[in-house]
Amino acid sequence: MAPPQDPIANVQTSSEGEERAISSVLMVIAMQAEALPLVSKFNLSEVEDSVFPKGVPWIRYHGTYKDLEINIVIPGKDTIFGIDSVGTVTAALVTYASVQALKPDIVLNVGTAGGFKVFDQYGVRARPTFSTPNLVKELGLKVGKLSTGDSLDMSSQDEELIRANDTAVKDMEGAAVAYVTELLSVPAIFVKAITDVVDGEKPTAEEFLENLSTVTLAMDQAVTLVVDFINGKRLSDL
Repeated sequence: MAPPQDPIANVQTSSEGEERAISSVLMVIAMQAEALPLVSKFNLSEVEDSVFPKGVPWIRYHGTYKDLEINIVIPGKDTIFGIDSVGTVTAALVTYASVQALKPDIVLNVGTAGGFKVFDQYGVRARPTFSTPNLVKELGLKVGKLSTGDSLDMSSQDEELIRANDTAVKDMEGAAVAYVTELLSVPAIFVKAITDVVDGEKPTAEEFLENLSTVTLAMDQAVTLVVDFINGKRLSDL
């Protein structure tokens, strides 16, 4: 996902978007276990009359937090295998449908990810064309390049590409969300909590499951700080 240019270069937003306070936030989250603590934190409710196409398992939670309308959308369970629908295809479809239906001012892709030994805890990174220097400075968050793939484990080819691009974090949906939001000209921020060290000694799946609950709580705290910072601000204030 990381392009050759400066990963935090400034975006040229419209004057209307710069001057109007952010009022609508869409969070795209891959797994229900990652989403539910935030649903509780922001006191959101599941929406039964979904704006999504009939038959899809996607779930939307909606509510108001301070001055913000918040929607959290997850892909739900796969209709055949009964497990969380993770990966780039589902992430792209859910993001596209959600942005089209809900018209958010900004998108947050929130979730767990694999980190590398040089990058621990969690990080937040905007799209290459959208910069959030004030948010990063105020909250003391780490900034890094995000790589996305449809495999939890890292193949030798993946590792070669990741290291060549100086990547700090690996997930399974960020690049898909980034592609769609760029296509639809919606600013996007990526907040990732690290569950496992991809280049560590312990098997990825084992470490992921061991750390999921603890890391999700840390992510909850980080996302709350991000949302609190966004509240009442314009895109140009970020």
